[in-house]
Amino acid sequence: MARLCFDYGHGGKDSGAILGNRKESNDVLSIGKELAVEMRRHSVIVDETRTNDSTLSLRDRSSFENKKDYDYFVSFHRNAFNNKAHGVETFTYSKSSKKANELATKVQNNLVKLGFINRGTKEANFHVLRETKAPAILIEMGFIDNVEDNKIFDCKRNEIVKAITQAILSQLNIKYIDKKVIVKEVDKNTNVKTLYKVQVGAFGIRQNADNLVLELEKLGYKPFIDIE
Repeated sequence: MARLCFDYGHGGKDSGAILGNRKESNDVLSIGKELAVEMRRHSVIVDETRTNDSTLSLRDRSSFENKKDYDYFVSFHRNAFNNKAHGVETFTYSKSSKKANELATKVQNNLVKLGFINRGTKEANFHVLRETKAPAILIEMGFIDNVEDNKIFDCKRNEIVKAITQAILSQLNIKYIDKKVIVKEVDKNTNVKTLYKVQVGAFGIRQNADNLVLELEKLGYKPFIDIE
């Protein structure tokens, strides 16, 4: 079974890039947790360096990753540059593996399709890329101090989650499964009320279903397991 390590940049005392009350640490935590839910929906194990607004050092993050064997390490960030830049870019370490470069390219291409300016895939000597064992990438999901980037980040949030999910699953050779919405017509003669169901996962292992329920509850949803 595939296993990923998700790293949500900054947190706690370190807000990262900011714009007014908007913090990079909050943006990447919230969208990253949604991504984790999507990956688990596809039976991929995801461990997270933080799950709340806590402070972690760079060494804390790499040490967390080094404790287990992961297929990939993915660090989520947002950029800033005095309101003078925009777009997405995805980083790998200068001595990274072919797998890391392939994943970075897939993620970058999928995000650009959503309307972000393409700043390309780049190499960097970032600690979390250099000191982690697994093939590692760092995604800068637009500039937090750019109005247009924030519009895309906010208005196309679901598409961003889907784009990154599809890129990672493609790299893992796992088929993406669309969420299913069950809709039934209301009988005009009897006026019978209809229950609308949204399916976010289908599992052959009960524990995987239970794990997804817990994740959805943390996000404020009220899920239930329907056994077919």
